[in-house]
Amino acid sequence: MAEPIITEIDGLPCRLAAPWDFSFLRQYGRVFQVFDDQDSGNLCFGTEKEGTRFFVKFAGAPTARGTGSPAQAIERLRAAVPIYRNLAHPNLIQLLEAHEAGKGYAAVFRWAEGDCMGRMYPEPHARFMALPLETRMAVYRDVLDFLAYVNRQGYVAVDFYDGSILYDFKRQTTTICDIDFFRKQPATNDMGRLWGSSLFMSPEEYQLGAVLDQVTNVYTAGAVAFALFGGYRRGRENWQLDSRRFAAVSRAVDEDRSRRHSSIEELSAEWNLGILEG
Repeated sequence: MAEPIITEIDGLPCRLAAPWDFSFLRQYGRVFQVFDDQDSGNLCFGTEKEGTRFFVKFAGAPTARGTGSPAQAIERLRAAVPIYRNLAHPNLIQLLEAHEAGKGYAAVFRWAEGDCMGRMYPEPHARFMALPLETRMAVYRDVLDFLAYVNRQGYVAVDFYDGSILYDFKRQTTTICDIDFFRKQPATNDMGRLWGSSLFMSPEEYQLGAVLDQVTNVYTAGAVAFALFGGYRRGRENWQLDSRRFAAVSRAVDEDRSRRHSSIEELSAEWNLGILEG
């Protein structure tokens, strides 16, 4: 792979495979942050105009890390827009508009304050994991509430992982920031290995032709619990909460679908029982 070139946007470096004109971003004000390390083929920008901040996700430019072609990135981002509209939720980043722009396609969101809890960002991740258990439990309730809503709307949370969760340390709020690859049910695995982090992927997300449904979402929810309270490891020795809740999320991530909870609501009920009796 060729060395990336560096383009400056409002004085900030942006790595690309080839030059690109980003003048269209001026309609959203000054760029104050660039996210160019994505394998999705998108570039993302934090912008500010007259005191209002936006998060602009753009497909079409030749990115340094993206897999596939810019045309494929555009197609994927277009397909994601209805998902954000259909799953609008208090804990989901708010989509404002989406349209053709800059010889590509842009989806524009209201900026969400917060740091990513994902382990790919070591400093904010360490800060997040140092939060009191009660605070992390509140974040997990937010995640369960969102995934329950995803179920009710008939979607499967494909490519949902720790990098999808933002936490605002000042306001103590949780925001889900990336649902581009969620799928409308009925859904089957048409790729083999789907998009996602292996620590959060159910067995059916590796199996061509496998059914993807709310039991798949249960696995994802259980994996998030281990990330929050077990340091990603699933052994009892790393678990920070009581044994009842450990049993609940261990059941959720069972390799055998038939032994998992039938829904997020069932998992939540067992989890909350642990809270009441723990």
